[in-house]
Amino acid sequence: MTTVHDFIARTLEGNEQSLGDHRGKVLLIVNVASRCGLTPQYTALEALQKRYAPRGFAVLGFPCNQFGGQEPGTETEIREFCTLNYGVTFPMYAKVDVNGDGTAPLFAHLKSAAPGLLGSESVKWNFTKFLIDREGRVVRRYAPTDSPEGLAQDIEALL
Repeated sequence: MTTVHDFIARTLEGNEQSLGDHRGKVLLIVNVASRCGLTPQYTALEALQKRYAPRGFAVLGFPCNQFGGQEPGTETEIREFCTLNYGVTFPMYAKVDVNGDGTAPLFAHLKSAAPGLLGSESVKWNFTKFLIDREGRVVRRYAPTDSPEGLAQDIEALL
């Protein structure tokens, strides 16, 4: 069975990284954007990272420019924005497409494993969140407007 650990992603710094490097951790994979009304969620995502990282948790951010062109920057600009404005320390990856013909394989897997409302596989907007267990299995999808703070109980259950 395919798990999140089977995928490779490019970091913001341009390095290929196996998501298997996160094996044994509970993950929250989020498609993010710097110019979105939901961008302030970075604060809460970073708070989750700091609170739960010592127990084997990580947020993984995947910038996406497919929704209203809300992530137009380069990887360097994205890194600077996230660091300077939100103090992001969690792993950030290069921009990906989450819908359409160019959908990143990881997101194709996430969408298939955890469809949205009424079985729709499309990601509806930035800050859609996918919770992954320690074995790399997709546990749940959360809507863009679901607050990261509201996921704490589900994260705790997997830790």
